[in-house]
Amino acid sequence: MHTGTVNMSIIDELSEYITLRMSSYLEQTHDSNWTEHKSHSDYDLWFITAGSLKITIDGIEHMANPGDVVFFYPDMPYTASTTGELCRFVYMHFDFSIAEQKRILSEFQLPGIVPGNLIQEESMLFTSSYQRFKQSSGASASPLYLKASLLLVIAKILELHRQGLYQGEFLKDRKPRKIEGSLEVLQNVFPYVDANLHRAIRVNELADIAGVSEKYFISLFKKILGITPGQYINQIKMNRARDYLYEKKYTIQQIAGFLGYPDPFTFSKAFKKFYNVPPSKFE
Repeated sequence: MHTGTVNMSIIDELSEYITLRMSSYLEQTHDSNWTEHKSHSDYDLWFITAGSLKITIDGIEHMANPGDVVFFYPDMPYTASTTGELCRFVYMHFDFSIAEQKRILSEFQLPGIVPGNLIQEESMLFTSSYQRFKQSSGASASPLYLKASLLLVIAKILELHRQGLYQGEFLKDRKPRKIEGSLEVLQNVFPYVDANLHRAIRVNELADIAGVSEKYFISLFKKILGITPGQYINQIKMNRARDYLYEKKYTIQQIAGFLGYPDPFTFSKAFKKFYNVPPSKFE
């Protein structure tokens, strides 16, 4: 299995652990003399609604046009300037976390300019929900709707990346760094877990695959994904249990066997603890 595909699937598998926190957002209009030299401490998306921008990263110039979405990573220095009479865009600063891992998106090459034709529907939904939010006041202003539309944009960018339709250009000329606390360390662990769900998986097996001691593996795993190996294995089993139940082709006893539980009772107990409903009543 391709490493990038394995890594990207982790966000889907652990979607229930995802936290999206919006920090600041604003619509800005700049004239032809505007130039900005900055970097930000969190993730940053710009939705270009009028005019064009020139963005320079590591000395390389990139052009963003109306409809495009610009994705900056934390601590990424850039220079931005207008190329015509004016430019207007909505920016959104946010944090995207899986459990305690607050920089999970930085594992993927996403920063760059997402072409408007690839993300038109999601981008328009976000900008319209932003306008609706800013024009509302008091109890009628709903940040939840704005947050939901932002999550949809991020999900679309991840989908485009997974499909090979979008690769962020801002980092493409940098050599990838071998980082000890990177998903790359676990690239062989994920498919191993998936292939061995039919039995009890010991943490020392996973540590051997990663090439480190069991004690170190546990701390490293939590550092990388924000959860423990045990939590990860349980999440994957519950994801598969849900999928099997939706298929309506297997008995609870069969599913328990597929997922390495000694009997249907033990499986049902684990399932109810996770989903707050027994598998026999799951719909």
